[in-house]
Amino acid sequence: MASYIEGALIKDEKVIYEGHVSIWSLAHWIVFGFIGLAFFGLGFILWIVAFIRYKTTEMAFTNKRVIAKVGFIRRRTIELNISKVESIQVDQGIFGRIFNFGTLIISGAGNPQAPIAGISDPMAFRRSFMESQDQTARPTD
Repeated sequence: MASYIEGALIKDEKVIYEGHVSIWSLAHWIVFGFIGLAFFGLGFILWIVAFIRYKTTEMAFTNKRVIAKVGFIRRRTIELNISKVESIQVDQGIFGRIFNFGTLIISGAGNPQAPIAGISDPMAFRRSFMESQDQTARPTD
């Protein structure tokens, strides 16, 4: 089964950087799942929720746009041309700083902010995007 990002690529478009959900951002689902096992196996449901969230969140930027998809049955997608992205902000709480995960907030021209929560190493995603955007903005010699 192909990923959403692979299926959304257009001609001459290549993935530059791919972000992933951090297992640490799902720790509360996993811990409560262990606790819930004592209550008629309800913990399995919480583990399934964590697994689905982990497997169905995709985020990447290509040489042409930023693409993100969240959800399994109810899907939310974000696709912005690189030239329309005004900023990528990183929001990290205490645990996010300790375990290196956070929320990326992508702001585009004419579009509202698009938060993608629980991304592993959000600063690397932001840095890689900014470097790529900087290189496309430079004139070639």
